[in-house]
Amino acid sequence: MVIKILVVEDDTHIRETVKAYLVDVGYHVDTCADGNDALDKIYDNLYHLVILDIMLPGINGHELLKELRKLHDTPVLMMTALDDDANEIKAFTNEADDYVTKPFTIEILLKRAEALLRRSGVLKKEVCCGKLTLFPETYKAEYDGVDIGLTAKEFEILFLLLQNKNKVISQESMLTKIWGYDFDGGEGIVHVNIKRLRDKLPANIIKTIKGAGYCLMEVDDEK
Repeated sequence: MVIKILVVEDDTHIRETVKAYLVDVGYHVDTCADGNDALDKIYDNLYHLVILDIMLPGINGHELLKELRKLHDTPVLMMTALDDDANEIKAFTNEADDYVTKPFTIEILLKRAEALLRRSGVLKKEVCCGKLTLFPETYKAEYDGVDIGLTAKEFEILFLLLQNKNKVISQESMLTKIWGYDFDGGEGIVHVNIKRLRDKLPANIIKTIKGAGYCLMEVDDEK
């Protein structure tokens, strides 16, 4: 699985240095220097980690974090020169996952990023939820120990739903995050893949929320 990270930092040297090190260890990295641009990228892409400065042109990091949390639970590492308690408390109140102050060593930043990715399941060899087990490195999925034979897109949809378990993901959001904002097809492709997923899963754990989207329910609660 390609792990995608967004680095939002207006200092060109820091932004490019962090990107270079992350790319060097195998991550796909997008960058931007403006809060408004970052918000567009967050709407249009599925990131596994966001590294976020606070003092930004446009929307500041605190406000951007609030908007991100309305969408999903992507891990967020705040990376800022603001080392006062008030900003750190505000960041964690807005549900940041970690907070590092400048100056920092790049090795420490990488280790903090890895820790958040492990916690979210992205760096784990397997992610379990009841009878469902996903293997991100190989795009394999098992239910009760049996391989259910998913395509790449089916796996990505199921992994997205699992990462946001018990939360509703709209068809539009799923289409953008899995196929990309420039995909020419319609939302029907989402419905087709959801149907295929349901056909392969022994239990109907993907619930349709009429007019809203889809939700992965607790795997052990199915009947």
